[in-house]
Amino acid sequence: MNIYNLKDKSTASIYTAIALLKTIKNNPQAILGLATGSTMVELYPQFTDLLRANQVDVSGVHTFNLDEYVGLEATHPQSYYTYMHERLFNQYEGWQESNIHIPNGKSDEAVDEGARYEQLLHEMGRPDIQILGIGENGHIGFNEPGTSFESTTSIVDLTPSTLHANSIHFEHADDVPKQAVSMGLSSIMRAERIILLAFGEKKIDAIRRLATGEISEELPASILHRHSNVEVIVDDVIFKALH
Repeated sequence: MNIYNLKDKSTASIYTAIALLKTIKNNPQAILGLATGSTMVELYPQFTDLLRANQVDVSGVHTFNLDEYVGLEATHPQSYYTYMHERLFNQYEGWQESNIHIPNGKSDEAVDEGARYEQLLHEMGRPDIQILGIGENGHIGFNEPGTSFESTTSIVDLTPSTLHANSIHFEHADDVPKQAVSMGLSSIMRAERIILLAFGEKKIDAIRRLATGEISEELPASILHRHSNVEVIVDDVIFKALH
């Protein structure tokens, strides 16, 4: 695992957008693992600009999102389906809806949705690249501390700290869904390449713990030390705190 300081979110977002672009250029049928949240808000516009500048055909690309809230319709303003379509899929022609894979948070049988998504992941093959953020408590996807490293896509309960962090996106704290369908840790590890982005003071502790090299299920992101191709991209705030 290598940690790189790209100084700010904008530069880091451009770097990651270039990585996604090169992945598609190298393989027009690439599989992209995508993430949401405030960490990614500059990434997708940068990625779209590069796709447009290079006139890239994305019709053969499949995307898999890490997670979705349980209980929200896809059209809900705070669903990750809405997040991705507003920031990426509706911004560039060529994305095929049939190739866009986001867990169904309104599935009548939520447990079955986890199994369905996991099966689809295996049928499609290993993602060429997986983009990750990291929670303040070290979660990746919505795999909270204590999650088994062998976990696969399933329904997960969100911790109070995650609920608090996500409450900024909802009008009332009580509106934040308490569960999510999340790709599991073993599912995430199947990707050929992983880029984890982390910015700002709130992520310092999680990255400091990750940088120690200790591997523990109490820090879900620490499983990434077992992957051979991981980049952790941080900003000046985090890098200076580490040194």
